[in-house]
Amino acid sequence: MTSSAPAVSTLVAQISDPHIRRPGELACGMVDTAAALRRCVTFLNELTSRPDIVVVSGDLVDFGEKEEYAHFRKLMAPLAIPYVVLPGNHDERNAMRQAFSDRRFSAEGPLNAHLFVDDLHILLLDSTVPAQPHGLLSDETLRWLDAELHEHSARPTLIFLHHPPFLTGIRHMDVQNLRNAAALASVLQGHQQVRLLAAGHVHRTILTLFKGVPAVIAPGTSHAVAFDLDPAGPPAFQIETPGLYLHAWMGSAEGGQLISHGMSIGDYHGPHPFFDADGKLL
Repeated sequence: MTSSAPAVSTLVAQISDPHIRRPGELACGMVDTAAALRRCVTFLNELTSRPDIVVVSGDLVDFGEKEEYAHFRKLMAPLAIPYVVLPGNHDERNAMRQAFSDRRFSAEGPLNAHLFVDDLHILLLDSTVPAQPHGLLSDETLRWLDAELHEHSARPTLIFLHHPPFLTGIRHMDVQNLRNAAALASVLQGHQQVRLLAAGHVHRTILTLFKGVPAVIAPGTSHAVAFDLDPAGPPAFQIETPGLYLHAWMGSAEGGQLISHGMSIGDYHGPHPFFDADGKLL
């Protein structure tokens, strides 16, 4: 019997927290984030199933400097896929607006944006608070989000922001999460078209539900926040295999399903066949 499952119609890649510094500088004195982003770009370009769009969910750079953003854009230039960006707490809003003057950011205020990719409506929220590590969605952003959801209620919607609106158990990161998660939940209430809430910030692969909506945190493209559930654990990072998400929309706007695939970034053996030419398991 052949499968009648719908094919993937739209593929959205999510990468997060590149933390690019000025050329030649290492993050935290030891992490070559530029080399890691180069590997990520190569990985994306070589995927057999090519994403339709790449979303970078914040902390593009480490100190919000003009030279860092120029370096980030140079590193991303070989990417053969369109990409969009949103800010994280390490980004600087005005410097980022200037660095991406070719993008559809407003002239002032939060760097919110939206786009349509096939059947999908993608919303990018600015959750940053200038000079602070924690997140907050401004009243302006919440009104804009509510208006977008009402205007495009028939489209399946993916929402991206940097700060997760839920706790992870890693205390030194949880104190930096989204401070007005209840306000976000209130806006989302009743909008059944929201299929995913996707964040960054914690540099780890994390899955949960946020008020009934599937929610994920993407791993970083280089270093990871150390997994430590001790409330007294110190802020720390470790070097793990970097990763990303591929969010696959299967079906049509009227009746589809979103599947999120966690991927490890790297050059691995394969793919290798399971069966030989006669159909025998190898």
